[in-house]
Amino acid sequence: MDDIKQSVLNIETLGHIDHGKTSLTKALTGVWTDKHSESIKRNMTIKLGYADTVIKKCEKCPEPEAYTVSDTCPKCGGPAKPVIRVSFLDAPGHETLMATAIAGASVIDAVLFVIAANEPCPMPQTKEHLMIINLLGLKNVIIAQTKIDIVGKEKALESYRQIKAFVKGTVIEDAPIVPVMTNKGVNIDVLLQSILELPRPKRDVDADPLMYVVRSFDVNKPGADTSKLVGGVIGGTIVKGEFKKGDEIEIRPGINVSKDAKKDDYKPVITTIRAMNNGTEDIDEAIPGGLIGISTGIDPTFVKADNLVGNVVGHTGKLPEAKSLISIKYSRIARDDIPEQSLHEGEALIMGVGTATVVGYVKKTKKDKADIELKHKVCIDKGEKIAILRNISQRWRLTGYGMLQ
Repeated sequence: MDDIKQSVLNIETLGHIDHGKTSLTKALTGVWTDKHSESIKRNMTIKLGYADTVIKKCEKCPEPEAYTVSDTCPKCGGPAKPVIRVSFLDAPGHETLMATAIAGASVIDAVLFVIAANEPCPMPQTKEHLMIINLLGLKNVIIAQTKIDIVGKEKALESYRQIKAFVKGTVIEDAPIVPVMTNKGVNIDVLLQSILELPRPKRDVDADPLMYVVRSFDVNKPGADTSKLVGGVIGGTIVKGEFKKGDEIEIRPGINVSKDAKKDDYKPVITTIRAMNNGTEDIDEAIPGGLIGISTGIDPTFVKADNLVGNVVGHTGKLPEAKSLISIKYSRIARDDIPEQSLHEGEALIMGVGTATVVGYVKKTKKDKADIELKHKVCIDKGEKIAILRNISQRWRLTGYGMLQ
């Protein structure tokens, strides 16, 4: 598996609403990731968006002008040679969609932190997204300073100083800050060079494979001939191991087969990999890195509208048990805008478990430990971090994380 067939980095875009994350993703990939109908209607990202790009280099031009995502060099017009493939996850910035942003953060290797120059830094979701970065220990971060073309030189410099002050003392204090004019393509080459300089994560390809599901959908068109229908497609990121075409796989916790809409009766799904795709072409094997689509034998009605998001995929019998009752050790994030308070019995929580977002209720608590009953089952291993949002003054706020005991 080479660096062009499959992405070597998953990069999530984080930042405040309307700071230009989706526009920047389009400049880097050519893809407008807001394809969800409600996202288009409201002009904001609601679900995680995905796009791959191949970073190319012109061997005639000096760096960073040599880097592009086009087939030809924009400077000299000569051919550009592919270097690596990178996957982007475009996360929503609105506070009410923080759980979606956290879900994306669980499967990424680096962050493109987007901060616009036309607003003071930090804005509310800029602060909260930095909390996610600190919470998950994401040190591989590039800060993209957007909208510099609409503020002028002095305002852009003032914004730069605000950004430096904002990240001082955090895990990304030394992160590079790249000013860009997204719509004009200015400094996109510098941003591409910065991406190439990010460290490559170490992948454990010999372990039992595990994939987080971040998308699921039916590719059959309405009115299609029933004899030509194909099974449901799941999309996600492999975090360890290797999958091959023809493998028997298990999906957990699976599909809710309960006839009562208010009750859960999840059954694991066992199927086979009929085909795999890296976003542009079919592949016969897939290892960690990038976003992979897997065509299965599942009834397509079960995968519509991202119905299997939050599931995990592995070889049959090799996945962690699905749980509805978990025990955690709670660690609070120091926040000056939220009073410090312990978890209390009966409290409702929104929890980011892998790529699942699930409601939980505190059943029992003692000091920093708590037993949580989940509304839906999840698959999770001991030692994993669970992002926790609490209802503070009628708003869901990121307050800390739980470590599964």
